[in-house]
Amino acid sequence: MYARSTTIQARASSIDGGIAHVRDEVMPAIQGIEGYVGLSLLVDRQSGRCIATSAWQSAEAMAASEEQIRSIRNRAAEIFGGSLQVEQWEIAILHRDHRSREGACVRATWLQVEPAQVDRAIDIYRLSSLPGMENLEGFCSASLLVDRASGRAVSSVTYDSLEAMDRNREQAGTLRAAGAQEAGAQVLDVGEFELAIAHLRVPEMA
Repeated sequence: MYARSTTIQARASSIDGGIAHVRDEVMPAIQGIEGYVGLSLLVDRQSGRCIATSAWQSAEAMAASEEQIRSIRNRAAEIFGGSLQVEQWEIAILHRDHRSREGACVRATWLQVEPAQVDRAIDIYRLSSLPGMENLEGFCSASLLVDRASGRAVSSVTYDSLEAMDRNREQAGTLRAAGAQEAGAQVLDVGEFELAIAHLRVPEMA
């Protein structure tokens, strides 16, 4: 399974309109594209950073969709009122304790490892980091997306509520530091988001 993420640096005043546009216009427009699996939208209202991620059954399906997606993506960026950055990933791990509920939030961590160490980093995430995440208050699901060529990766952990994510922040930081050290990874960035749209239908991949 593969994913394409579009990060938009939006105007705060345009975020609600952007969410509605993705829900009412973007999702119906892309649901019929071959290989499409689903879409999620993360929103940080303070910074304006919004991340839309579409999932695809194969790298070939994702590549074939690019021409159809481009104009839809550009229009969404206009509605959000910001510039965009597009990245493509392999979905290495997806583990779901239960489906997200209204009010769910996501903590995302961007990482860098040596490209030759990607498989080892995936194993460490699966065997060492994930069991610890499952014990955090409000844990809902976790995913690890990787770009094997560059060694970049992003871990996204969904929690049932903002309150749970607030309360587990210190424990999550300890887990993150330990996992990064074991994997020889550099933590590039950490962000916390509202899960504005959750329609990914990716199967368990843990």
